[in-house]
Amino acid sequence: MPLSAVALALGAAFLHAGWNVLLAGSRDTRASTAGLLIWGVALLGVPAIVTGGVSSDAVPYIAASAVFELCYFVLLARAYDSGEVSVVYPVARGSAPVVVLVFSALALKEGVPAGAVAGVLAISCGVLLLARRARPAHDVWFGLAIGLTIAAYTLVDSEGVERADPIAYLALVVAPCALVYPLVTKVGPDVGARTALTAAATFGAFLMVLAAFRLAPVAPVAAVRESSVVIAAILAAVFLHEKVDRWRLAGAVAVAAGVAAIALSG
Repeated sequence: MPLSAVALALGAAFLHAGWNVLLAGSRDTRASTAGLLIWGVALLGVPAIVTGGVSSDAVPYIAASAVFELCYFVLLARAYDSGEVSVVYPVARGSAPVVVLVFSALALKEGVPAGAVAGVLAISCGVLLLARRARPAHDVWFGLAIGLTIAAYTLVDSEGVERADPIAYLALVVAPCALVYPLVTKVGPDVGARTALTAAATFGAFLMVLAAFRLAPVAPVAAVRESSVVIAAILAAVFLHEKVDRWRLAGAVAVAAGVAAIALSG
């Protein structure tokens, strides 16, 4: 994989981990999430108009993805309101590809490579380590619920982006979320500078991954990108003062390795 693609994938990993830490450290996670979505529409609006390219066939996928993304952000804000990034984030990122893999094997009758099986086992070990160190345990349950929503919109988006330009597609998914989220959570959006920075990191990570995909195959890019699981744990310890001991860090490393194994076996 070219060094430029590695740099982009690592940059995306840092940004993705970073925006989660910024969100978790905000004074009001729900208000910050509402503001993040509004900023997302503003940041993606112009690039979406410039790139265009959305067919009518993409509309059902955009609608379905918007529902799952809305659930994702509602759960994420609730999880970070009292939970710890170093538990919620790796459990969510690790459980999502396992759900996608199981769905593909059962519903789509796709084979499961040995590398993917090893990845699932590594993720399971990592989640168990994280669960063992989680206080309270509901952080793990929130992580699993968030992982299910990630898996759901991943499956939908894998089909949707075949029918639309990725940037325009994402903008159309985020727009209804930005409108509905404040109504669902009954909070006023925080659109301050911190939230703008969080939004820039959120959608900047997405764009960096897209750029990396243009330079290298999807599998190795995705594998490098999942280093965000370990990065998030380290950032949470440094900036949020979470108690990330060697066991929790080992759990995060196991999850990252497992997700990478699944990505590379695809």
